[in-house]
Amino acid sequence: MKKVVTLLIIFSVIISCKEDKKTDVDTTQDDQTIIADDGKTLKQGDGLIAIHGDFIYYADAAVLKTPTKMYGVVVNEKMKELQKQVEAFKKEDTDMVPVTIRGRMFKKDTNEEGWEDRIEIKEILKVSPPNPEANDVIKIGNK
Repeated sequence: MKKVVTLLIIFSVIISCKEDKKTDVDTTQDDQTIIADDGKTLKQGDGLIAIHGDFIYYADAAVLKTPTKMYGVVVNEKMKELQKQVEAFKKEDTDMVPVTIRGRMFKKDTNEEGWEDRIEIKEILKVSPPNPEANDVIKIGNK
């Protein structure tokens, strides 16, 4: 009788362990899209990083502003595609729109102008409407 009880306990432990492994695989896939406080997500195996911030393209210069840093965005086809998506949410040319993108981060060359930290967009993950309650714009002019 003791052998039967022992076999049942071992069998139930093996079955419960197999179910745990399935849930572990699912959570690692979800970890890739969790965005941290600094606007970055966990690194993935392809060398790109996902980053969330406010995007603006104005006068041939593109910038991505995160809570901790500002990045110069490389002007390429993906950046132009992002600009087209952002246009739907802008009321004025100087409006910044929240976006989540994946790209390659690097430092600028010493002989180039612009932001020290740069990002080249490889994938557009999300474009969100700006928060209408954010009152961080200063306008100068006469009414």
